[in-house]
Order: sequence, then structure tokens, then C-alpha cells
Amino acid sequence: MPRTTRLLMLAFALGALLVPAAQASPVQTSIMMDDDLLLYRNDDTAAKALVAMKKLGVDTVRVTVLWKVIAEGARPSKVEISKLKGSAKSNARKQAARFKATNPATYPRRNWDRYDNLVRSAARTGIRIYFNVTGPGPEWAHTKPPPAQRSLRASWKPKPAAFKQFVTAVGRRFDGTYRDENGDRGALPRVSFWSLWNEPNQAGWLTPQWENGVPTSPAIYRKLYQYGYKGLLATGHRIDNDIILMGETAPLGSDAKTAKAPMRPAQFLREVACVQPDGARYTGAAAAARSCGDFAARGPLLANGYAHHPYTKNVGPTVTDPNPDSLTMANIGALATLLDDLSAKTGGSIPSALNLFMTEFGSETNPPDPFSGIPLADQAKFNTIGEYQAWSNPRIQSQAQFLYRDVDPVRSHPKKSKAYWFTYQSGLFFRNGVPKPALGAYRTPFLAFDTGTLDVTTAAPIFNLWGQLRLLPNGTTAGATIQWRDTTTPGAPWVSVGDPVPIDPMGYFTATRIAPLPVAGEWRAALLNPGDGTELAVSPGTKGD
Repeated sequence: MPRTTRLLMLAFALGALLVPAAQASPVQTSIMMDDDLLLYRNDDTAAKALVAMKKLGVDTVRVTVLWKVIAEGARPSKVEISKLKGSAKSNARKQAARFKATNPATYPRRNWDRYDNLVRSAARTGIRIYFNVTGPGPEWAHTKPPPAQRSLRASWKPKPAAFKQFVTAVGRRFDGTYRDENGDRGALPRVSFWSLWNEPNQAGWLTPQWENGVPTSPAIYRKLYQYGYKGLLATGHRIDNDIILMGETAPLGSDAKTAKAPMRPAQFLREVACVQPDGARYTGAAAAARSCGDFAARGPLLANGYAHHPYTKNVGPTVTDPNPDSLTMANIGALATLLDDLSAKTGGSIPSALNLFMTEFGSETNPPDPFSGIPLADQAKFNTIGEYQAWSNPRIQSQAQFLYRDVDPVRSHPKKSKAYWFTYQSGLFFRNGVPKPALGAYRTPFLAFDTGTLDVTTAAPIFNLWGQLRLLPNGTTAGATIQWRDTTTPGAPWVSVGDPVPIDPMGYFTATRIAPLPVAGEWRAALLNPGDGTELAVSPGTKGD
């Protein structure tokens, strides 16, 4: 039967029958993101985190290449130089004179170190690096906002031509031939997985979202992407040899039309494509206000995938947001439909048949966050359901886990305040390194679905089962052993049911099993040592839904 999330909605939201279908996207990659560990601690912490992630089955790590971090001190202004003294002033003058925004060698060398060392470490570990090159950028790369919007100056109207220069520098440094100025001066590994800008429909990354009642961020993003892609193209990174994603959109938004009001992703995408809510293309003054001439001036948005962050915040991934312009895991199929529709309406200005990449996903927990967190058991369940939803959609090529470890709170605020927990607590580990139940669910996600039918001979219930032995290296030949235990008898042991189920190259499997007894029970998947039958890994148990 065809794979579809519609049945998943029925199974979890309505308690209806679900039958797992055959896997149609065997290349789905597991992405993890944790900039705090990988970029902002130290090289040793990053290297150890990569090894630990690899052991969990992570294929790819997404890393934010933040413009303002790389460009810090790269082009000191006359005002900044005037405040310095002695050798510091002299060095700043030399830096300003030597700086060429497209040349990575002219940026302060220390600014690249964390990225250089991470790329090398990832290559040694066997994890693919995925660079999300994004603003906000340095002050000189943004237009100065009006006085009333001064608080938004960090993200206000970044200059597309300057962004192209920055992307060119990053693309050149990580083209596989560039020799690092530090260390052994060897060639840095090539990065071949990219996206341009992060959450452009959120004011923390791009403003204004609206200006004079007109959606503004979509037009700014359109230019940023067009210019940024040219920067990648100039350095040998193209959609025919790299993965290059557009989007990186956030899932939710608001009805407000202010400079900092977040825009819902479906509305944002229509505006990027210059398509009205009724499906007609903007023309005349409305098109001019949205810079719709960008397509004629610079061509289509060239990409071979669309990145999205399908969070559902503190509700389950089968709960659909009331506004249809929101795009979460619950209605993620609508994203593919929308992109295809916009491609047709724009004559290909939006690429056709784009694969979807879920590049951020997760749930915050309580503990530790009493304001935005959900129970620990729910995090494990929601993450697993999200994994299944991604697997169930043939257009989706990745699912992501954000984060590996909880981030430290903002200790400058009172401990009992919401501001104290402003950071993300969606890790598989608490910040002290203690694992959450979601760790086991990530290593070996597993779901059991009660078919609602009984075996004619034993009257025992029949279940459909789905899971993944993510912890095994891709391409491993192995089998998942399905196990059951009687939950009506205290201390009842786990018993294996049927032969081990073969896994596909990415570790996924499906099976149908009859419960050994006509009583309430619990299912799990196990990886057993073929020699002595000892348990190498087991999934969390589930009673079935």
C-alpha cells in the first residue's frame, strides 16, 4: 500500500487501524544539530560529541555558519579604529586595508578555526557536515533601520550582494582544495551539503517581516538566496554535485503584520513565489511592492531540496495547528503540495518536485523547563512518531534531532522565571550528561500498532510493527528480533516472536506479529548477539496504539 501520513493521523489522533507500508525512501538521513557542543565549547568537546553522535547512528550534523561570527573584526570601521591605541590600532588599520569579502584568507584567521577543526574532525569520524550559512551579519552588511525599529538593527535588511561575497568566501574555503593558514596547512575537507539563511520567516533572523502592510521578508529572502547561490556557484558548489537547500523555514507564525511578527511558512512561501492566496500571481503595483521582478532579473531559485523545521512545540506531532498556513509534522504533506503548486504557477521559478528535508525537530522537556517542557516519556514518544511520519512520506529525505544535550539556562535571570529557561531543553541528555528516555527511543525507535483484529486460532491480537536499528552503521546486514511480554503477570519475561526481521540499508524494518497470548502485553525490538543471544540493544517497550 502507498506510504501516507494520513493513516498515521488516524492511528494516533483517532485510535484507528494503521498498517505500516513498505519503505520507499531508503536514503533518509539522520541529522543532528547542536551548535553549542560542536562550535561554542572547544575542539575536544566537539570531537567527543561527534564520536558519541556517530555511535547513536547520526549520519549528518547541521552547523550554523553565522556571518557575524566569521566576519567579527574583519572590516573595522574608522570609528572603531579611532578608539584603539598602539599596535591594536595599527593592526586594525592593516586588517581593514587587506580585507576582501570574497577571500577567506583576509578574514581574521581565528574566526575560521572552529569550523576548520570541526570539518576535519567530522571527516575522521565519518559524519557528513551540513553548513547552514546565515545571518545576521556584521553591522556593515545591513541597512540601517529607521529610529522606530532600532531594536531590530541586527537583522534589518541584510545586503544581498554582501551576503553573496560572504557565501563565496565560505564556499571557497570548503571546496576541498583550500589550504588552511593554520596548523599543518593541509587542504580542508570539502563540504557538499548547504543551505542559505535560517528561519527567514522569523524576526530573530530577518527583519522587517512586514513593512507598510506588505510582506517584506519573503522578498528579502528571495534576493539573499539568489545572490547566495551565485556565491556557491562561483566556488564549484552546484545542485548537480552538492545538496543545496532553500527554505529552513520555521513552522508557525502570527496574524500580526508588524516588522517583528513571525510569518507562517505557507504564506511566506507564496510571497516568495509572488503568488496570491487565491493562487493568482501578483501583478502591477502589488508585484512591484514585492520585488517580483527578481525572477526576471536573476532567474529561478535553484535548489535540489527544501529545508523545514516542523516543530509542534508542546503538543504531539499529530496535532495540526488551527491555521492551515502553519506547517508542522502533522500536516507536512501540505508542504510538498504547496511547493509543487507554486512551481507550476511560476513556470519553474520555484523548482519542481523538490525533496523535503526536516532539518530541525524536537520537543523540550519538563524537567527541566517547567514553562515550555513536556513530560520525559512524551518527548520519547513524540520524537519516535515524528521519525515515523518522516519515514512515511516518500518526499522526505531526512529527519532531525535538535539537540544532543540541553543548553545551559540563562543564569542572569531568576531561576523560577520563564526567561531563565529561554534556551532549548530538547536534548537527548540533560545538561549534566544524564540521559533522558528519548535517548533509547532515538537509538532504536519502535512503534507497535494494534490492527484491531484477532488471530482466528488463538484469539490473540495482531500487531503491525515499525522501527529502526539506527545505532548500526548504514548498510549493515542484520535483523531486528521482535519481543513481547505479558503485562498482566508481574515479572513475566520478554519472549521472542518469530524470526528476526531484516533491516534495510538505513536500519528500518516493518513486521506483523500475533501476540503469543490473548492478554494485554507489551512489544519491543531487540538487537541480539547472533552467537549467544545476549542483548546488544533494545527499544523502549510499547503497548501499541
